Amino acid sequence: AGKTFEKNPIKGTKYTIAISSAKGGVGKSTFASNIALALKRIGCKVGLLDADIYGPSQGILLGRTGSPKPSMGRDKGIEPVLFEGLRVMSMSYLSNDATPMVWRGPMASSAVQQILTQTSWGRLDYLIIDMPPGTGDIQLTISQQVQSAGAVIVTTPQDIALLDAKKAAEMFRKVSIPILGIVENMSEHVCEKCGHKSYPFSSGGVSRLQEELSAPV
Repeated sequence: AGKTFEKNPIKGTKYTIAISSAKGGVGKSTFASNIALALKRIGCKVGLLDADIYGPSQGILLGRTGSPKPSMGRDKGIEPVLFEGLRVMSMSYLSNDATPMVWRGPMASSAVQQILTQTSWGRLDYLIIDMPPGTGDIQLTISQQVQSAGAVIVTTPQDIALLDAKKAAEMFRKVSIPILGIVENMSEHVCEKCGHKSYPFSSGGVSRLQEELSAPV
């Protein structure tokens, strides 16, 4: 408590944004890849880091074909995989899909730190970091050591997801990273036949979270 950490910017990157949720399965990785592609399509130079060592998703979400492998660049850094102009780095490119990463927390944190700092990102307007679920070693390593412009919290409307979203927000606040906004995912279902709207995960919870965190939805 009360300890301060020196945060270092990623070389050549203007803004680093963490996409986070303490709960898995809320659509965080899907949102991260979509926001990265949206920024790229309006003319920004964008990198996407999949920081989930144990369950990386970006290789599948971005339509990985032929198992591309990152290569070593002239500066001895790791060259990220290119996808529609995005510079992407994920453990899914470095490991076998059928082989789990059976690592303790410090080992996983060290791996993320190496991937983050040794990748040759080049000049970027935005580096989007797809954070793993939880508030453990990996999340703290990134939050404490990377100079982030802010974080976006992704959640679904049910109470248990909102509770975990609050935990994620509190972690960022403790390391002085502002919350840029809250994304409510899976909020409603619209019947494609009759147009009826239903709310499978209830509704209204994110509005209460917005008031508590003073962040836009």
